Amino acid sequence: MLRLFLPFFGFILLLASCQTNSVDTPAADCSPPPAPFAVRSPGWAANASIYEVNIRQYTPEGTFRAFEAHLPRLDSMGVGILWLMPINPIGQEKRKGSLGSYYSVRDYRAVNPEMGTLVDLRHLVAAAHKRGMHVILDWVANHTSWDSELARQHPDWFLRDSLGRFRPPVADWQDVIALDFSRPDLRRYMTESMVYWVRAADVDGFRCDVAGLVPTHFWNNTRAALDSLKPVFMLAEWDELHDPPFLKPGEFNPNTRLLEKAFDATYALRLRYLLDSIAQGRQPARAIDTYLAAERAKYPAGVYLMNFTSSHDINSWSGTEYERLGANALPQAVLAALLPGIPMVYSGQEAALKKRLSFFEKDPIPWNGYPLQDFYTTLLQLKKRNPALANGDPCAEFESLPVSASPEVYGFVRRRQQQAVLTLVNFAKQPHELTLRGLGPGIYRELFSGQVQRLGSGSKVPLRAHGYRVFERLPDPD
Repeated sequence: MLRLFLPFFGFILLLASCQTNSVDTPAADCSPPPAPFAVRSPGWAANASIYEVNIRQYTPEGTFRAFEAHLPRLDSMGVGILWLMPINPIGQEKRKGSLGSYYSVRDYRAVNPEMGTLVDLRHLVAAAHKRGMHVILDWVANHTSWDSELARQHPDWFLRDSLGRFRPPVADWQDVIALDFSRPDLRRYMTESMVYWVRAADVDGFRCDVAGLVPTHFWNNTRAALDSLKPVFMLAEWDELHDPPFLKPGEFNPNTRLLEKAFDATYALRLRYLLDSIAQGRQPARAIDTYLAAERAKYPAGVYLMNFTSSHDINSWSGTEYERLGANALPQAVLAALLPGIPMVYSGQEAALKKRLSFFEKDPIPWNGYPLQDFYTTLLQLKKRNPALANGDPCAEFESLPVSASPEVYGFVRRRQQQAVLTLVNFAKQPHELTLRGLGPGIYRELFSGQVQRLGSGSKVPLRAHGYRVFERLPDPD
């Protein structure tokens, strides 16, 4: 439920995130992340991309069964993890709009009847599993609706204002009330509820709403309970590199340490704001290196953050990527897919969605023939098959390349042994011819054209205005 604003970043550094000086230099350390980083992600997440599913707006029906018909298309696109926005019943009291917010949960152990039944959800999860895809549920542990089952049965489990009344966790969130995680019985109930969905629907993990507002020890204990059932994937809506915009300074603990024992990934929120700033011409492209240096100083190479250009929050409250990024929407999508981290695509991005979806009303996505289906398929299938792009692999290398061009141009290589992917983007209004520096020689295939050519240091590569080119290294000929 994070509302998004654009902070300012300064300074520019050159970074090779594996602490290497050349793309041909081996990674310095291939060991797992050091203690206290103890999370071991399930093997199926290693090359996965995430796809956020807005069930309400996905189809005219807004049901699990109607969405299930899209699984073959999403599978062919290369999606590995389906993140379902909250599937629980929505509160009526103080509801926003006619349908209310997904994040105003009335009953943690029930299915929203607007979407279908538990049987329908089980059928969707089983169908995804048959295709090798995995499903995570959006989980709202921090707050419930005013008329929730918990508010009725356990009013002592909630925080109160100075007059003893239920209170929202954040002033703007008037349709929900904050839970009190100092209560052991609440913590036990919430863990058991998450365990319930793994058992009842065979889901594969959770995306956890405003995870940093819930005590980390709760998440740590819950992750252990879930892993005792099956290997799960846990995504936290949080970023310790970015101050939450909806809280005042000092209102939260910046060192939540969510990635140590509880979560596989958190949001790359600071990167998202930085990329918005670059696309709008307010910072040079090489500021990405400064961000990556800060990320590596905070987290070891074996953990990963989620990269994206849109989400349910961004689309509805900050605007579509075409509003925010304009002609740089696709170069930004290329970066989100191929920079270190796990990429996420939001419902409708493959339709080149140019409308803000209503958050509290029915507002179906106009699919328009899926004009960007091939674009996202090219990126996500590359992510899925190429070891150089694996999530959280400490043996993989990243290096930004010095390119002889404008400050609006950025290039980098990711490599794992003999596998390599070269990515070049141009945010400028005019084309540029790039002279590559520091790239080892090899035969590369350009992903979007299929053109095969030899590239190396000194190679010149034309790049159109607001353009992008992605090259995958081919095996050397015998």
